[in-house]
Amino acid sequence: MVNIRRVLNIELEQGQSAFLWGPRKTGKSTYLKQAFPESVVYDFLKTDVTLDLIRSPSLLREQLLANREQAAASPVVLDEVQRVPAILDEVHWLIENAGLNFILCGSSARKLIKGSVNLLGGRAWRFEMFPFVFPEIKQFDLLRALNQGLVPSHYLQQHQYQRSLRAYVQDYLKEEVFNEGLARNMPAFSRFFEAMGYSHGGLINHANIARDCGVDAKTVKEYFQILADTLLGTFVPPYKKRQNRQVITKASKFYLFDVGIAGHLSQRKITEARGEQFGKALEHFVFMELNAHRSYHDLHYAISFWRTKSGLEVDFILGDGEVAIEVKGSSRVDKTDMRSLRAYMNEFKPRLGIVVSNEKYERQVGDITVLPWQIFLNKLWAGELL
Repeated sequence: MVNIRRVLNIELEQGQSAFLWGPRKTGKSTYLKQAFPESVVYDFLKTDVTLDLIRSPSLLREQLLANREQAAASPVVLDEVQRVPAILDEVHWLIENAGLNFILCGSSARKLIKGSVNLLGGRAWRFEMFPFVFPEIKQFDLLRALNQGLVPSHYLQQHQYQRSLRAYVQDYLKEEVFNEGLARNMPAFSRFFEAMGYSHGGLINHANIARDCGVDAKTVKEYFQILADTLLGTFVPPYKKRQNRQVITKASKFYLFDVGIAGHLSQRKITEARGEQFGKALEHFVFMELNAHRSYHDLHYAISFWRTKSGLEVDFILGDGEVAIEVKGSSRVDKTDMRSLRAYMNEFKPRLGIVVSNEKYERQVGDITVLPWQIFLNKLWAGELL
């Protein structure tokens, strides 16, 4: 992982601070060590450091003022900052009065927001770290990515990756969320997580999941929001421009932050690049790339989907509808596979209509472009699509 150059690029102006958020094990700490090797670092995963500063947050100010020359040379890094919320008042004072700047790194801002903690009033830019993305890996192995996921340590693991996925789900996604006080009923949250895994990437049906979990629909909505707030998943809303009554406009979709985690929850094992499970995983992977691309390139375009009550569906509508993307796992896309995309294009006239597929060569079918997934991703990250 040391030799893998991440796409994320944190460039701060003089005196500018930043938040860096992202799920655990996505590589935030490693990236910051490489990008800011001279920084003073406070790691709040270390119990002694955390307890000292919880008891007396002013120690941060006193220590940094005593070591002001080194602290001013490079941004001070506070890792897992959500564990010591009160420290942000001291950070605010040091920015305003000592001219220091900071990179505040963590896996969740939810606890800070819910606790009405000082979030520095716009004095810190926001960045996110995602799992590996396509351009970061020179010899990209699609089946490996779909099965093991793109959390760095999981993707790079040679053997028994299932153990790592299971430990991640059990020790972090469930227990850590529960320990942070974000969910009050651990058994119900665990059942929710498993039920959500089987409906992942489809329209959210709160009532059905609630019935499987033994809780009410309101609680299920809260659980989904917890996952979104902790950056463990993302809502994809329906596209709503000029809709008629035949178009679904209320139910959203939800994608977990990593395709390997979703596969573990649904007990999915993909052995070849074809079939329904491969197609679903490829769709999830394409969403991960789009989600990371819009953040890393500071574009922040909307990602939505379009679906009619008759079952026509386009997987991803980008921006204000100018790019429509359908993902198909087949090695030969025929006209029936393009029916939904054709219907959308006839109604909304997007700038680009794309089928991302497992075909070997790019081709043009009228105004629809069929792209092998590798070519699509190369064009996306090269800035040729958006």
